[in-house]
Formats: sequence, C-alpha cells, structure tokens
Amino acid sequence: MIKATVYNTIGEKVKELDLNPAIFGLKVKPELVAQAVIAQQANSRQNLAHTKNKGEVRGGGKKPWKQKGTGRARHGSIRSPLWRGGGITFGPRNDQNFSLKINKKAKKKALLMALSDKALNEKIILVDKLELAEAKTKKFYELLKNLNLRDKKKKTLKKDDKAEVKAKKPKSVLLVLAKKDEKITRAARNIAAVTYISASGLNIVDVIKNKYLLMPTDAIAEIEKAYLIK
Repeated sequence: MIKATVYNTIGEKVKELDLNPAIFGLKVKPELVAQAVIAQQANSRQNLAHTKNKGEVRGGGKKPWKQKGTGRARHGSIRSPLWRGGGITFGPRNDQNFSLKINKKAKKKALLMALSDKALNEKIILVDKLELAEAKTKKFYELLKNLNLRDKKKKTLKKDDKAEVKAKKPKSVLLVLAKKDEKITRAARNIAAVTYISASGLNIVDVIKNKYLLMPTDAIAEIEKAYLIK
C-alpha cells in the first residue's frame, strides 16, 4: 500500500493517508505514457501557418509577354512559383490534419501511470484543508514555503562578490483542486511555475510537466470518482 504524508497549512505532518493502488500503484509503461503525451500535444496543436499556391495568388491572369520573339524565357503567369510574389510550392497549409487517435482506456491508464510515478517518487503533497481567508498572493506563497515548495530564505550577494550566480528555477507545482475556489486561484495565478486544475480535468501533459502535485485530501476522492478503472 502506497502512503502519502498529509500536512497542514503551516507545514506540520498531520497523518499518513493510504492511496488507492488502482490509481497510485500502477506499474509505469513508458511507451504508453509517451503515446498519450504525443497524442495530446498533437490534438492541441493549432495549424496556423498557411501559404498561397499558384491558384490563390491575386493577379496574373494575363500572359506577361508573348510566347516567342522576345528573346526571354516563356512564361504563362506571374503567379508561377518561379516569380517573386508568386505561389509557394510545397509550403505549409492550414488544412493539414495533425490529430492522433488513442483509445480512451489507454489514455486514462497512461494518466494513472503518471500519477503512480508521482506517488512513488513522493512528489504528491497533500494538505488536510486548503483554504484562504482572502485572495492574497502573499498568503499562498507562505503556504508554499511552509511545504518546502519555495525557498524560505533568499541569499543576498555582497557588492564585492564577483562570482557569477545562476538563479535557480522555482519548483513547478500543479495545484489540483477538488472544486473551484476563487480565492485560491486568484492568489496562485501570479506566482511563477504554479498552475491550477480541477481534479476531474487532469491530463497527462500537465501532470508530467510539473514536478510536484499539491492537492487537498478531498481532491483524492474526486480523482477516484473520475478516473478509477473498474
């Protein structure tokens, strides 16, 4: 049985929660996970690039010059790809279909494998109650610091220090909510590397892209309700 530690808002350990092995205890198959990720990225791709071919370029209805007698090469239209401003040969078209198909069961199983990997590597942070009295970014940032998802102290450099210091990227956190909470979403949206999503709307790309999953304990029940494979 996989267990996860439950914390309160000040970072203290409250209890341990047994996670459902049907969701958080699956063996990860990288091939299936990769297939689901590629399919989701392909299906969300917006095909905007579009070039005009010879038949779509404006003008060029008249033959530029007569066929013979000018000493120049024969041409039938200035819309030819050989002419500057003419049509484009083999250019990108917005009618190209990049979508990929994947079975619903395979897609759902790949998502559960991603959640299982997070649970196995202790990247799921559970909070007993995730509530804010007011929608303040400062309050939510303090919550992240209490859970060690943000550095508690910042190092200050002296003026004489000439060493190059690379700024560390903040830990990416996916906030999974059981239900919509306007105060929490308003407080979290201004913090870098923090995104939020509903428990019933989880997708494999967001789960893999973010290093940690932060969720209240009631979000576990919503995940079981939406994704449990019977």
